[in-house]
Amino acid sequence: MRSLAWVPGIEVATTYRAKWFPKDLVAGIVLTTLLVPQGMAYAELAGLPPITGLYTSILCLLAYAVFGPSRVLVLGPDSALGPMIAAVVVPMVLAGGDPGKAVALASVLALLVGLFMTVAAVAKLGFVADLLSHPTQLGYVNGLAVTILIGQLPKLFGFSTEGEGLWADIKGFVTGLDETVPAALAIGVGGLVVILGLQKLLPRVPAILVAVVGAIAAVTLMDLDVDVVGPLPQGFPPFTIPTVSLHEFGLLAAAAVGITLVSVTDTISTASAFAGRTGQEVRGNQEMGGIGAANLAAGLFQGFPVSTSGSRTAVAFAAGAKSQVTGLVGAAAITLMLVLVPGLLKDMPQPMLAAVVIAASIGLADVKGMVRLWRQRRIEFALAAAAFVGVAVLGVLPGIAWAVALSVLNVFRRAWWPYRTELGKPENVDGYHDLQQYPEAARTPGLVIFRFDAPLIFANARTFREEIRHLATDGTRWILVAAEPITDVDTTAADMLEELDQELNAKGMSLVFAEMKNPVKQKIDRYGLTRTIDPAHFYPTLDDAVAAFRRSNA
Repeated sequence: MRSLAWVPGIEVATTYRAKWFPKDLVAGIVLTTLLVPQGMAYAELAGLPPITGLYTSILCLLAYAVFGPSRVLVLGPDSALGPMIAAVVVPMVLAGGDPGKAVALASVLALLVGLFMTVAAVAKLGFVADLLSHPTQLGYVNGLAVTILIGQLPKLFGFSTEGEGLWADIKGFVTGLDETVPAALAIGVGGLVVILGLQKLLPRVPAILVAVVGAIAAVTLMDLDVDVVGPLPQGFPPFTIPTVSLHEFGLLAAAAVGITLVSVTDTISTASAFAGRTGQEVRGNQEMGGIGAANLAAGLFQGFPVSTSGSRTAVAFAAGAKSQVTGLVGAAAITLMLVLVPGLLKDMPQPMLAAVVIAASIGLADVKGMVRLWRQRRIEFALAAAAFVGVAVLGVLPGIAWAVALSVLNVFRRAWWPYRTELGKPENVDGYHDLQQYPEAARTPGLVIFRFDAPLIFANARTFREEIRHLATDGTRWILVAAEPITDVDTTAADMLEELDQELNAKGMSLVFAEMKNPVKQKIDRYGLTRTIDPAHFYPTLDDAVAAFRRSNA
C-alpha cells in the first residue's frame, strides 16, 4: 500500500464519484480553451515550434493525473520557464535554426528536470523550495516579467530581432521599429487589449479564446498579410528518445537544476494556495514526484519542461473541477483536435501569440508586492531589487543562481548579525523586557541581562563576544544571558564561551545563563564547558537567576 501512495491516480480512480464527472467535463473543456493558445504561445517563447506546446500539454496532464497528489492543480507549459528554456536551447541551435535540434534539446532538458524532480522526491528534498525567499522570488519574477515583455515586443510589431539579453532586446526593438507591420501591430495590440480588458471587466469570459478567435477571423476574412502559425502536424505526439552530445548534455544538466528549483518553488506555493480551498494537505515530496513524472512523459513525446500554472489552475477550479479527470478531459480534447482538425489553428497570427505571452508576463509581475516590501521592510525590498537587476543584467538562468545566492546570503546575514539587546524589569509589567522598548525599565546594579536572538554558531561567535565585552564595564558582577532564543551552540562558539568566561573571571565577573533549552544544555555539557563555567550558573528562569544574584551580593 505504501508504494501505491506514490500513484495517487489509483486512489482517485477507486474513490471517484459519478456525480463529479459533469463538473470535471465542463471544467476540462473550459480549461482546453486556455491550454491550446497558451501552450502554443509558451512553446514559441521557449524557442520551439508551436506544436510542441500542445504535445507537452497532453503528456504532462496525463502523467500528473496518475502521479500527482493534488486534485485541482493543472500543469503545462509555463511563462516563467519559457525564457529559461530558450536561454539554454536557442544558443545551442546552429545559426539559421533547426527546429528538430531545438526540440531534441528541450526534450532532454525535460527528461533531466523529471529525473531531478523524481530523485528529489524519493530523497524527500522538498525543502529545496525554501532556497528562494519571498523577496528574492518576487524580484526574480518581476525581472522575468520585464524580460518576457520586452522580448515579445518585436513579434507584436511584426518583425524579428537578433540578440541575447534584456539590453540587446531593447536595442533590437528600438532599431527595428521602422520594420513595423501595421496589420501585425493592429492584431497584436487589439488582441492584448481584448485579453486584458475581458480579464478585468468580465473575468468569467474566456478572454484568450475570444481574442484568438477574433484574430483568426480577422486574418481570414480581411486577408491580412501577417505571419501565421501554419498547419499543425496531424495525430498524437510520437514516442521519441532524444539524443544530444556529451557537451550539450552537461550544459542542459546545469540549466535543469535552475528550472527544477523554479518549478518546485512555484508548485509548492500554488499547491499551498489551493490546498485550503479543497481541504487537501500539501504533500511536497509527492508533488515533486508528480511534476517529475509529467516532465519525463513530456520529454519522451517531443515536449519540454513544465510546471504548475496558477492561472490555469484558477480557471479549472472556478469552472468546478473536482479531480484530475479535468486534466484528462483537457488532454483528450487537445488530442482530438490534433487527430480530427489539425488545421483549425493554422491561421492563428504570430502577433496574437505574442499578445498571449505579454498578457501572461503582465499577470506574472507583482508591482504591488514590491511596493509593499518598500513600505514594510527596506532591506527585503533591496533583496528583491537586487534579484530583479540580476535577471535584467545577468540573464534568466544566471539570474536564478543570483536569486538563490541572495536568499542564502540573507539567511547568513541574519545569523551573523542577529538582534541582541539588554533587558530590564518595567514597572507594572511582568517579566524582563527589551530596554529599547522599555527604556525606563529597572536594572539591578552590578547585573546585566543580555539576550541574543539566534543560534550561537561560528558566524556570530565574534559578535556575541564583542557585545559581552562591551557590557562588561566597571562595577558589573554578573552578565546574565537570557538563553531561551539560543537554539544551538556549535564547537566554535563553545571555544569562544570558554575563553570569554576565563576572561571575565579574571576581571571578577561571572558569565551566567538562564532559560537555556535542554538540548543546548546537553551540548554544553558534552563540550565540557562546565569545567570552566560554574555548573551552578545555569538557572531555569530569569527570576531564579536574579534572585540568586541578589542573595550572593546581599
